[in-house]
Amino acid sequence: MALNVRDLCKSYSNGKEALKSVSLSVPEGSFFALLGPNGAGKSTLINIMADTVVPTSGNIELLGHDMFSDRLWCKRNMGVVPQEVAFDPFFTPREVLSMICGLYGQKPDMKWINELLERLELAEHAHKNTRQLSGGMRRRLLVAQALVHRPPLVVLDEPTAGVDVELRRRLWDYMKELNASGTTILLTTHYLEEAEELCDHVAIIDRGNVITSTGMEKLMHEVAGSYLWLRYRDGWKLNPEDIEALSEFNPRLHEGQLCLTLNRMDLQQSTFHDAYQAALGRFGAPLDAGVCQEDLEDVFLRLTREENV
Repeated sequence: MALNVRDLCKSYSNGKEALKSVSLSVPEGSFFALLGPNGAGKSTLINIMADTVVPTSGNIELLGHDMFSDRLWCKRNMGVVPQEVAFDPFFTPREVLSMICGLYGQKPDMKWINELLERLELAEHAHKNTRQLSGGMRRRLLVAQALVHRPPLVVLDEPTAGVDVELRRRLWDYMKELNASGTTILLTTHYLEEAEELCDHVAIIDRGNVITSTGMEKLMHEVAGSYLWLRYRDGWKLNPEDIEALSEFNPRLHEGQLCLTLNRMDLQQSTFHDAYQAALGRFGAPLDAGVCQEDLEDVFLRLTREENV
């Protein structure tokens, strides 16, 4: 495994538990998605890995090395793209990357630095001070900074926030190339469609607990299902008594439509006919109806919603 997190806990003096015995494993060479709503504990976990937060208990191993007792080795073999952007405003991107190499005890590899600047579309801005860069350029410089010492594990914490769609697509293409060449990537993102497309493993965390950690294909095969959607008049609402009456179909509202779950492994097998007749008897004929397959966003919302019930 590239990364093993075991029973990691973090409690603060005000009594808040940010992490509650979190355990997960990131396979070597994987593209791993760490997902969760705001405040779930993702950034706390990454900040512990980056040595900016001290855990209350637990352990992390990076490629077999204890992250807390062998911190220097682990720092040299991990690159982190944080959410916060912080550069000396009077250095150029090329100077920033050269300086970061020195912090890792490496002589700057100018060929690699120039390749990073080119692939992350910063080459034409490499002579500017970082204070002259746009927000999106600074985020791409953070990615270059995490890659400049060629670490086997790269942690991307919301790397495409503030990056436009075209650049985001090209950035992901580059990340897929790095992953294909053997770099393990741990990604947090709120763009769930990107996580589903890019990642081969996924962990979902909420309120400091790991809800699931498995292969992406396995999650979508075993947990994702299909659902019946029904559209009623504008402003139509689902009341608590309606939820109780249709509980076997896990009823929910999505974009103003009633959604009823079908054929999911953790529920009784149900058919379109069963669900449609139940809704028809409760609400009458809908204006429109159809069946959709759940995607990662549907699974994520359902699992986190169930966790908070």
